[in-house]
Amino acid sequence: MAATPARSSSLASGRGSAQPARSRESELAAAVKALMAAGQRDRARERFGELVGCQQRRAVRIALHYLRDAHDADEAVQDAFLRVFTHIESYREDLPFEVWFTRILVNRCLDVRKARSRRLKWALPMTATPDGRLPDRPSLQDSVEDRLISSERRRTIGEAVERLPNRQRAVFTLCHIGEQSTAEVSQALGLSEATVRVHLFRAIRKLRALLVAEVTA
Repeated sequence: MAATPARSSSLASGRGSAQPARSRESELAAAVKALMAAGQRDRARERFGELVGCQQRRAVRIALHYLRDAHDADEAVQDAFLRVFTHIESYREDLPFEVWFTRILVNRCLDVRKARSRRLKWALPMTATPDGRLPDRPSLQDSVEDRLISSERRRTIGEAVERLPNRQRAVFTLCHIGEQSTAEVSQALGLSEATVRVHLFRAIRKLRALLVAEVTA
């Protein structure tokens, strides 16, 4: 009779210590790391191609929101993937790959921003659209007016985000554009989750104020 509670306690303990399942990206990164360590570089490149395919769209979305220039965003994304591949041995498998990659991508975006600020002020960047975003494929059912309004709305929001303080902009971009949780953003930026939540709240509040001012101006 006394053995039954002990067995139940053991099962409960096992459930409590269970680790969450790794994402597909994390599994691919671990596989690439193992293949590189085994000297199978060609096979590692193949698996890394799968990893790039999983993260490409999200990476471009984040970089575009940071840089608002298609050429610079593409440069930042490609360089981030290159750095991931060449430093894959430093990937910690207890950390979600998405967090590690985002940290590298954000740092690269910041580097590009700094480099761009040193360019001649009158040199216009080569952008895909006037607001620096990749052009959407317009629906045949959309009117010209609808597309113009949509483009103007994106431009207005993009300009408002650009006016946020650096930390608030980073948190807002990763949460709402990168679609990361506050816990993941906490790991990516090296901040406590409570601090991330505060920055996110302040960013949203400031954006609302900026957008209201823009509409009523």
